[in-house]
Amino acid sequence: MPPIINAQGISKRFGAVPLFQNISFTVSEGDRIGLIGPNGSGKSTLMRILAGEMEPDTGEVATRKRTRLAYVEQQSEFPPNATVRSVIAQSLERANVASDEREKRLVEWLGRAGFAERPTVVGAGTARPDASKDEFSPASFEEKTTALSGGWRKRLAIIEALVQHPQVLLLDEPTNHLDLEGIEWLEELLANANFACVVVSHDRYFLENVASQMVELSRAYPEGLLRAPGNYSAFLERKEEFLNSQARQQESLENRVRREVEWLRRGAKARTRKAKARIDNANRLIGELGDMTSRSRTSTTDIDFSSTDRKTKRLIEIKDLGYSIGERELFRNLNFLITSGKRVGLVGPNGSGKTTLLRLLRGEIMPDSGEIRRADFLRIVYFDQNRPLDPDITLRRALAPESDSIVFQDRVTHVASWAQRFLFTNEQLNQPVGRLSGGERARVLIAQLMLQPADVLLLDEPTNDLDIPTLELLEESLVEFNGAIVLVTHDRYMLDRVSTMVLGLSGDADAKAEGFADYAQWEAWVEDLNSKTPAGSNKPTSDESGWNRTAAPPGSSSSSSSRKKLSYIEQREYSTIEQRVAEAEAVLALKKAAAEDPAIATDSTRLLAAHSELEAAEKAVDQIYARWSELEAKLS
Repeated sequence: MPPIINAQGISKRFGAVPLFQNISFTVSEGDRIGLIGPNGSGKSTLMRILAGEMEPDTGEVATRKRTRLAYVEQQSEFPPNATVRSVIAQSLERANVASDEREKRLVEWLGRAGFAERPTVVGAGTARPDASKDEFSPASFEEKTTALSGGWRKRLAIIEALVQHPQVLLLDEPTNHLDLEGIEWLEELLANANFACVVVSHDRYFLENVASQMVELSRAYPEGLLRAPGNYSAFLERKEEFLNSQARQQESLENRVRREVEWLRRGAKARTRKAKARIDNANRLIGELGDMTSRSRTSTTDIDFSSTDRKTKRLIEIKDLGYSIGERELFRNLNFLITSGKRVGLVGPNGSGKTTLLRLLRGEIMPDSGEIRRADFLRIVYFDQNRPLDPDITLRRALAPESDSIVFQDRVTHVASWAQRFLFTNEQLNQPVGRLSGGERARVLIAQLMLQPADVLLLDEPTNDLDIPTLELLEESLVEFNGAIVLVTHDRYMLDRVSTMVLGLSGDADAKAEGFADYAQWEAWVEDLNSKTPAGSNKPTSDESGWNRTAAPPGSSSSSSSRKKLSYIEQREYSTIEQRVAEAEAVLALKKAAAEDPAIATDSTRLLAAHSELEAAEKAVDQIYARWSELEAKLS
């Protein structure tokens, strides 16, 4: 069977330098393709071309007829004044889904993504806080999209695409705004899907768990990209083989060129046909070597955080710390010691207090109870996840605020050289910061932090928008840093690579905070916390939506190897489902009484409307019972 999408010989350039040239890219049935590459290699542009939203400069893109294709961009945008419900309803309408099927599909998919049908109550009758400040509580169906935080907006954008039952799903950096639980939700969704997907991501564990094929887009490869079957680990092996082969080929070519250049220097003249052919061949070999050398030349950011010469071992001591937002307690009686050389990974659901704890450590806000003792003259450097850069200043002033030079590790460096260290060109120095990409802004912030000697680095989501080579360099720099680090990140690979311990914030009513050896140990603790009994998993069946759902009724038997537990969001949903059933049945009783009212028996219009409302109420009850059965199946 031919590919669903077949792009052949496509090229695209913006300005003088092409993003990619003459590359070919196909997507076939069941493909789960992870797309990686350096920042600026054209990954997002390629996705837009595959989605049909942008035309290539050269080449052709053929898509199989009647293919349902959905594309989720990096930044999730929704219509003004839209609600969660209206976004999905409009998506279903655009997909020409039958009207009697729309509500069922809407409730099903939003429920699977963790959205609540009605606003979540926090504390004693307090409505859910604005999601821009707190992402802990699930967003409701009726919530305005403008009030959603980045994580809930991303979930909504993904569901907006999935309700259309696409045959191909294109996702551009979907993990950037999701918390760890959201990333695992998306992993499970894609791993069990029967539609094809292409995912741009720099999350290496995500690629390891999801991808069945990997593609790296880079000018370093002769064909513009390297494609290999398997997950990320398999791709790294294939890439190493390619690089070793190319190194041997380059060495052989260098030797041949060296001999030909020596022959040319002896004064060879094209007096005979044989001599002319050899001169032409020598020029061809020199050109090939130049192309291979330019492809193999890679530019990398040079990251090196500077620590102070402080000899003090105890840097920050937390004693009986407590903090609340409104009526919700984030943590209480937290005791913790940060010493030189300790690298702490902060983990927990969005809204559990990770960023708040960093602000407390900085002294930006004061605790409700307990105390934070800091060593005298402690130097703390903070990386803000919101990338707070003035969009109107030039890159030159962002990198060197006071002059055209900076002082790094007691050496004066010109701003142009400093910019090149972070892969910026001289032409970019006079551009406003607002025109930089997310990855470029992150590199500017890292450059600013490197100029500040620190005892403690507080890093809040430093990995967003960084490509894999930059992530690896950042990890190396953090591992070699002599001071202390407190790191908040959703990149599980970086957590395992950098952290010497993990501090887990549960964000639950008991405000528990526990220390763990690594992320896996914390994850196991959360599973035990959220599910008191092991749950059976029934054999999944697949429907046209591409989601493998549990088909067996509650109480059916299953093997212990397929046992699963409720996720955190499912646990919250399950705790309120009885109340939702009672409310839905109360509404049903009212609608039934209205439909049986003798006063409307002879009024056909009112009678028809009453029966229509009764059917809707019955359907709502059936849907809640169906969802209850699914959750019970996991606990039986």
